Amino acid sequence: GQDEECVSQFIYHKLMGHDIDDIIFKVSLPKRFSVPGLPELNHSQVHAVKTVLQRPLSLIQGPPGTGKTVTSATIVYHLVKQTNGQVLVCAPSNIAVDQLAEKIHRTGLKVVRLCAKSRETLDSPVAFLALHNQLKALHGAAELHKLQQLKEEMGELADADERRFHALRIAKECQLLSAADVICCTCVSAADNRLSHMRIKCVLIDESTQATEPEVMVAVVCGVRQLVLVGDHCQLGPVIMCKKAAKAGLSQSLFERLVLLGNRPIRLQVQYRMHPVLSSFPSNVFYEGSLQNGVTEGERQLIGIDWQWPVPDKPMMFWSCYGQEELSSSGTSFLNRTEAANVEKLATRFLKAGIKPEQIGIITPYEGQRSYIVQFMQTQGALHSKLYLEMEVANVDAFQGREKDIIIVTCVRSNDHQGIGFLNDSRRLNVALTRAKFGLIIVGNAKVLSRHPLWNYLLSLFKEKGCLVEGPLNNLKPSPITLSKPRRIPNVMNMNRFIPRGAVLAKDMQGNAFSTRSRDFRSIQDPFAAITHGHLRPQNGINIPVPMQMFVQPPPPPHYYQPPPHPHHGDLNSAAATTARNRKHLEAMNMFSSQQSQDPIFMQQIGEMSGISQDISDWTQSQTQHGTREGGTSYSQDQLLVSQMESLFLSQDANVDNYNFGDVSQY
Repeated sequence: GQDEECVSQFIYHKLMGHDIDDIIFKVSLPKRFSVPGLPELNHSQVHAVKTVLQRPLSLIQGPPGTGKTVTSATIVYHLVKQTNGQVLVCAPSNIAVDQLAEKIHRTGLKVVRLCAKSRETLDSPVAFLALHNQLKALHGAAELHKLQQLKEEMGELADADERRFHALRIAKECQLLSAADVICCTCVSAADNRLSHMRIKCVLIDESTQATEPEVMVAVVCGVRQLVLVGDHCQLGPVIMCKKAAKAGLSQSLFERLVLLGNRPIRLQVQYRMHPVLSSFPSNVFYEGSLQNGVTEGERQLIGIDWQWPVPDKPMMFWSCYGQEELSSSGTSFLNRTEAANVEKLATRFLKAGIKPEQIGIITPYEGQRSYIVQFMQTQGALHSKLYLEMEVANVDAFQGREKDIIIVTCVRSNDHQGIGFLNDSRRLNVALTRAKFGLIIVGNAKVLSRHPLWNYLLSLFKEKGCLVEGPLNNLKPSPITLSKPRRIPNVMNMNRFIPRGAVLAKDMQGNAFSTRSRDFRSIQDPFAAITHGHLRPQNGINIPVPMQMFVQPPPPPHYYQPPPHPHHGDLNSAAATTARNRKHLEAMNMFSSQQSQDPIFMQQIGEMSGISQDISDWTQSQTQHGTREGGTSYSQDQLLVSQMESLFLSQDANVDNYNFGDVSQY
């Protein structure tokens, strides 16, 4: 059952996946949404803040460089002013918490950074906000400070003094926490005993897509009445070391699960990180062409640097090389010596051109390649080894949420038959491609990578722009390579989030865009790999979890430069029905489910209306079974039929609006 002391009834039902009408708070919105100490908000950020203040549950998707942290800090500021209460701000990592705490502190709010005892001695950019440091500077705590000093000098206190010291410390910590406007901590630290007496009604969780669902729930069950989840489910999710736990669903974040249940995220749409040319591919492939550029090409040019790109106005290139991959010394990772040598040449060339080491980032998906590159540059680098040490070499996970002026990506994999491993994870590719501000270089075997749909599309784009090159670094030429043809249809289960729209036929996109509850849904398929025709069902479109254009749309924006979107095939807007229309047809759907499919011909007509030719026996059989369980949530088959039929009507708005249901009982 649901405990009102833990979470509000509305949020409880939303988290459980129950069908419940949305709630809009009647609040007095501020006339100005930008806050002191932070940059001015753009139109999509203003829309996000405005929407969050009026809803008990909000999801904000922040693509790379769109200002998630600034938006989150602004939301926290307005929540404090609106509710006159405290806000708990959490994130899965201490780095993310520190960054957000620093931004919130700029607004003038009273911020307390709560950290674990083990981290109190560690240096931090927001150490002055930490609870233990504020305790030391607290006025009116002379006795506590005297006992603290005595303990540091003597090593330990007498039993009576120790008890007195402990009681005073708890009392003063409670005083500081109660006086704070905002308490910042990691998700796990939200279970700290020092917060147990507090009833915080508003919770914001940053980087929520990198946290496991149980981790997020630690903060949620503190009595939350207004919950804001910020993240990007198109980037890397939680790190799960146990394969069994990952397959059981622990690798899916709460943010992503709520999106799959039909909760519409608010997407930030203006990116301020990448050169406009660099943002085009991620925008078109991962974000439906919705990203706009808040920076111009002139603001992202390397001035006074002796470096020439293959195409002068396009600061990117794919350097095709054909070294062979090999197992690393650990036997559990891969390295590619040829690519490592080419990375060293690139790094040396940039350093000689005037780029500082801290401006360059080298990304590789494999630890074996990372350690080999570090060793290679130290022993065989053309410049002083100290310069290479100041250059960051890390895996994709370590670079998430970070940025560098120049990014060099080494792909490592180069074989004839074994596949490309991590490189086939589209979320990793998204992160790798979106770290660069001024320039991006990818080093890899184009022939091998082009066998895979997403890489084939990326390489085709590089070749089309004249940025696919090969040869020695001082004499790069356009590559004459003929790219391999990938398999035609990628995995439609994750189609809408991660892979090119043009690689899937329009007929594959029709049908129920929300439902993943079909009785023959194959959860064992690799969600990032291509699947064969043998695995595809005639009605495969109903497996698509996140429909395009399901995101809450902001008002018309001011003019920004926007890359031309990749052309889509067919009308994919299958989830834009309003709540009113939803309720309007639900009665008809319930009556259909109770009729035991009296008229199969009519049921067939409804299926054809949404482009799904489904065998009538499947519909009748689905009503006679007792229930199904998918992703830890149980549904009766009657509910399943209602959901499927409801989505059929809502998937084509024009047809539904023009269709006269009349007296449903006649059917």
